[in-house]
Amino acid sequence: MDLLNSFNFLTSARKHSLVAKHVTKDKWDKLAGHKTATSGFTLGKAISCAVEFDNQHCGIYAGDYDSYQDFAAVFDPIIQEYHGISANARHTSDMDVSKIKGNVHPNAPVKSVRIRVGRSFNGFGLSPGITRKQRTDLEKLLKTAFANFQGDLKGNYYPLLGMDENVRQQLVDDHFLFMSGDPNLQVAGMERDWPEGRGIFHNKDKTFLVWVNEEDQTRIISMQKGGDVKAVFERLARGIEAVGNSVHKESGKSFMFDEKYGYIHSCPTNLGTGMRASVHIDLPGWTAEGIDSLKKRCEELKLQPRGTRGESGGQTGITYDISNKHRLGYSEVELVQCMIDGVNTLYREDLRLQKKHQILLN
Repeated sequence: MDLLNSFNFLTSARKHSLVAKHVTKDKWDKLAGHKTATSGFTLGKAISCAVEFDNQHCGIYAGDYDSYQDFAAVFDPIIQEYHGISANARHTSDMDVSKIKGNVHPNAPVKSVRIRVGRSFNGFGLSPGITRKQRTDLEKLLKTAFANFQGDLKGNYYPLLGMDENVRQQLVDDHFLFMSGDPNLQVAGMERDWPEGRGIFHNKDKTFLVWVNEEDQTRIISMQKGGDVKAVFERLARGIEAVGNSVHKESGKSFMFDEKYGYIHSCPTNLGTGMRASVHIDLPGWTAEGIDSLKKRCEELKLQPRGTRGESGGQTGITYDISNKHRLGYSEVELVQCMIDGVNTLYREDLRLQKKHQILLN
């Protein structure tokens, strides 16, 4: 639903979002009546979260690749300010695992590694704008891709529509299932026709997953227990290639990639690599030193610390989710390398802090 029919409605967004800053009256008057070719998306739909909620930082989503082009007068300054890039920046992608130097220290108390990216295909809308037919057509292409997987990638696809209760419970127990009910996604239009056209693929070992038609057309995820980041990255690279090659062979459609903004996502915060490379690691020394000190140190290392319950789940105990902070302006190899080096630095410093605070571990 388009929430806006005049500039006056934007008064509710006049708080601290980047939308409030960059959607001026001149831009609104020029762009408000335009609809994109791929999915009929409008600027009003794009900024609906900034209008509905007062807790938005960016407050804008793209309904298709066209949105970034047709509404560039709004998207470009928001993207440049959020990611800290220049107007003439160019993005480089690099998934060559052989360029990764070293790995997480074998003695570091890393419980697991998880790396995810988003990928979208040309010719289909992004989740906020995708039409019902586009969504189901894309799901069919991806089901064919999954059926062609070989070796350790081979597995099964589980559509959300008509899902067996035993399957659903197992996916919940494995922490694989994505669900409806997120207010941002609902207002942005991403839960239309729920749950049709959505589903989850995972391989036999449960180390490779693909979410279909959630916030992005695909979220491709590689993970495993322990701290072998290189192995997780290598599997991710093969999985991305397998998905892309199969869909291209079947339909001629390729991943959306922009020279300036890299891989296209519905949320501009994910532009570039769309990558979040993370580990769960015990940091008792840093916990004793204080959460604020850890956050400051992670900022210096271009990392982002979270509790293991996710972005808004808070922190309990000594286990942290540590990931790369940046998405755009760095290649995938650079971000994974940054995460490995940063985690090793935090581990070495944690050992010194354990001594400082006289922490005894079993």
